[in-house]
Amino acid sequence: MSLISDTAALGRFCERLAGAPFITVDTEFMREKTYWPVLCLVQVAGGGMDDDPESAACIDAMAPGMDLAPLVRLLDDSNITKVFHAARQDLEIFYRLSGRLPTPVFDTQVAAMVCGFGDSVGYETLVSRLTKGRIDKSSRFTDWSIRPLSERQIAYALADVTYLRTAYVKLEKRLADNGREAWLDAEMAILTRPETYDADPMDAWKRLKARGNRRFLAVLRELAAWREKEARRRDVPRNRVLRDEALMEIAHHQPTNAKQLGRTRGLNEKTAEGPFGETILAAVAAGMAVPDERCPELEDRPDIPSGLGPVADLLKVLLKMRSEDSDVAQKLLASSADLDLLAAFGAEADVPALKGWRHEVFGNDALKLIKGEIGLAIAGKRIKVVAARD
Repeated sequence: MSLISDTAALGRFCERLAGAPFITVDTEFMREKTYWPVLCLVQVAGGGMDDDPESAACIDAMAPGMDLAPLVRLLDDSNITKVFHAARQDLEIFYRLSGRLPTPVFDTQVAAMVCGFGDSVGYETLVSRLTKGRIDKSSRFTDWSIRPLSERQIAYALADVTYLRTAYVKLEKRLADNGREAWLDAEMAILTRPETYDADPMDAWKRLKARGNRRFLAVLRELAAWREKEARRRDVPRNRVLRDEALMEIAHHQPTNAKQLGRTRGLNEKTAEGPFGETILAAVAAGMAVPDERCPELEDRPDIPSGLGPVADLLKVLLKMRSEDSDVAQKLLASSADLDLLAAFGAEADVPALKGWRHEVFGNDALKLIKGEIGLAIAGKRIKVVAARD
């Protein structure tokens, strides 16, 4: 049962996996020409059923008449842990498919970071290190929407969930042995919130990372929201509606008529005078009509005093040391921006490193280093923490 292409077979397969303690899941999709991901294939394998060749299958989501309802019911079963690697895009697909997120969820990429496998470790690397298996990469860039699928494509897709079973078991054991299950739960909280996948079009302007006065931002917010809604309605990538550069140029110049709008790079006068141009001008007008006090503003960037570079560099050494000592990816403990804030504001810095388990692993010593209570010294070929002496 390597490829399932009808609903009845899918129902039987999901019934077979209903008693599994966990299932591993992956998807193959296309998104180059659409706003929403086009689901092509779903791979699923039953945990604890490695010797059963019928416990792993590829589900052809594009097969005529295919109804994925049996799969959705399996993902809804709270008694079964759903295991993904780099889960975010997969979860987005299932959330759009059913309006719900699978629960509970375990992300092996996040777990690997908690267990010291480095920052954002790839699936092939994780499989190699945990299972000694090797993934055939030849189908990585295949077009999964073309039918029929070859045997090689199916074998490649299945490997994404069969090896994942062993990786999950070993990672779960490491987390339990290290007492770090709660650390993973804290990292998974954002991934498993519906709000993560229910993006408000009025927040779309933030992804552009533009800077300017509040009126510019108000117009940009309306334009970005219009483009987001239009891209969703037409199911095309955002830049197929209007490129980022044009969007920001319009927000800067704030045209009031088609002639002014037609001067925008990427738009011609004919387009500007048509219905498309009218909707753009309406968005500009909406942004101009926002009362001054309701115009958006960027969060103030903390004013980092000059001369703190060496302090931040010293904190980087401590971060690398604590990352290696605790087997936790540096990225999870603190970013470069976090270190700058710590160097500037110490205990007053609003950074994750001073909260929860990160404070225990790194933040506490970081504050001591900043206060001069501890220092770093070279012992042999290693760095060690030493008590500071006047």
